[in-house]
Amino acid sequence: MFPGGLLEQLSPHVRVATAVAPFVAAMGFRVATGRSRTASVLISIATTWFAVMVLLAPMSAAMQEDLYRLGSLFH
Repeated sequence: MFPGGLLEQLSPHVRVATAVAPFVAAMGFRVATGRSRTASVLISIATTWFAVMVLLAPMSAAMQEDLYRLGSLFH
């Protein structure tokens, strides 16, 4: 099973949490440990993860259906 299928089964709130939680954790790590190379790397990884999750959201079947319905409202 493709991991994207697992994400489609999650509620929208859980999807947002899976996108935001790593970034919040990385920022918390930076506050706790101060400026360090590890904190910078974790923030970079978490930011990339967030961007990927946001960019892949329209690829889900439910989001494609919502976008199609939205487009039909303007035609």
